[in-house]
Amino acid sequence: MKDSIKRNTETKRVSSITRKLLWQFAGSKLRLIIQADFVLFLVLSCGWAYLQEIQNLGNFEWSRHRSFSSQSGLSGLTYRIVADDKEMVRVNASKACYVILGILVVLLILQLIFHIIMATYSMNRKIKKILSPINEIALQADELSRMTYNDSSKFEELEDAIDRIRPEEEMLLSLNDSDLAGIEAAMNNLLIRMRETNRQQARFVNDASHELRTPIAVIQGYANMLERWGSEDKQVLEESIHAITNEVEHMNKLVEQLLFLARGDSGRTKLKLEQIALNEMMQEIYEESFMIDEKHPYRFRNADESIIVNADLTLLKQAVRILIDNAAKYTKEGDEIALGIGETEEDRPYIQVQDSGIGMAEADVAHMFDRFYRSDEARSYSGTGLGLSIAKWIVDMHGGHFEILSRTELGTRIRVVL
Repeated sequence: MKDSIKRNTETKRVSSITRKLLWQFAGSKLRLIIQADFVLFLVLSCGWAYLQEIQNLGNFEWSRHRSFSSQSGLSGLTYRIVADDKEMVRVNASKACYVILGILVVLLILQLIFHIIMATYSMNRKIKKILSPINEIALQADELSRMTYNDSSKFEELEDAIDRIRPEEEMLLSLNDSDLAGIEAAMNNLLIRMRETNRQQARFVNDASHELRTPIAVIQGYANMLERWGSEDKQVLEESIHAITNEVEHMNKLVEQLLFLARGDSGRTKLKLEQIALNEMMQEIYEESFMIDEKHPYRFRNADESIIVNADLTLLKQAVRILIDNAAKYTKEGDEIALGIGETEEDRPYIQVQDSGIGMAEADVAHMFDRFYRSDEARSYSGTGLGLSIAKWIVDMHGGHFEILSRTELGTRIRVVL
């Protein structure tokens, strides 16, 4: 009996919300109806005045002065037409005004009846359908809050099962109790996500340590050479300084990229969204590429119309420059790199970077955005393996995705769909 009363209480709460939404909808519809009827009143009044002018004067001229005046409300309403300071027409407009208002009142009543019977009924069903999941959640939450057991054995069983789980093992919670099946599934999903996150973090730390270990070892080796022979051998001195400088620049770039990804993962990097024209942004990047990279010819296919997107200009530029740097790195000198923008068949804007470089195997395409991942063919080229990970993070934050088409020894086309 108590369960029935509580269920009825929750149902009444949602029904109250439904009524409030329904009244808000009805109020907005009523305002629209009144506004439409007011416009209709003006149209009918102007039409009546136009007919009066045609009937009394035989024609219509914009230069004439027209006015309504009244000495005693609607019953004394008069319509006057004056031309060249001379009154040409004076007509009693009260009867026409009453007729027009009567038509509008009848029309308003019919509109209200129609919307109450038809539109309100339809909206009521829609609101109830939208709120039905909320109603169900409320009922289930109420049922959970009132769930009691005659003893504490189920809680003790749950506590023991959780206590037996070890973080380093691939164990999952197993209760074998239908009453606790929902809790078991939720806990196991949480465990799976936590373990996957831990594996990703461990892999990231190991890869970062490995990437930093190499330049540190190189710097240490050349520092030892400088200590032994640098003061006597000028060639060793110059070679060591050059190598150390290069490795320091490599480490600096690597650390900056690691910090960018770390800030992004922690939610500290916020997008500064604004309306930007892709045409202008890509034209600027195209011209920059010509100045920065003299080893490759660049071609830019602009869109016929201006393409506007809501994006963070600085971060989006960074993502495109990463793609262009990669294209230049894996493309032979003298081979062309093509840039372009456009819209997909679904009218979504896209940015495209296409090269004729070494290309990628299908297996490598699936991992190209993984942090520190580098295919066997790419290992002979300099790089940190983090650039594409940063580009993907930026595109993901903009709600976009990548479309990759790559063939070994033919090249790669990367399309960023925003």
